[in-house]
Amino acid sequence: MILVMGLGNVLFQDDGIGVHVVRELQKNPSSNFVCAEVGTAVLSALHLLEWADNVLAIDAMQAGGKPGAIYSFEMKNGAGPESLRGKMLFSAFKFLSRKNPPGAKILGVEPESMAFGLDLSPSAQASLPRLIQLVDEIVQGWIKR
Repeated sequence: MILVMGLGNVLFQDDGIGVHVVRELQKNPSSNFVCAEVGTAVLSALHLLEWADNVLAIDAMQAGGKPGAIYSFEMKNGAGPESLRGKMLFSAFKFLSRKNPPGAKILGVEPESMAFGLDLSPSAQASLPRLIQLVDEIVQGWIKR
């Protein structure tokens, strides 16, 4: 099973991009994957990680690009651009009862604003269609394996 996790805090504009993406995906449910609004409570999602074969996490990520830039990387040994909750997710794998953690990938979005507010910035909002497309492409790639 494939798990798509929306990470972030929706109270701080672009920090909640992952949750916003999952909410968009839930408008047109797919039988190819399960969506979960995890927010900032990564450890509370351990029960989901136990059964997932692959995990796609979406989070805000400050990596020095232009606001709205999208980053994609495989999670291996916790390496990659800074994503606080991505590192928390990698650490959470240590608590799983299974021997091998699921395959994991992170999609990160460079924030424009992390100020208090429920709405995404224009840059983050503009990245949503591409993020939805990338989720589909990644999931399809995992299915074809």
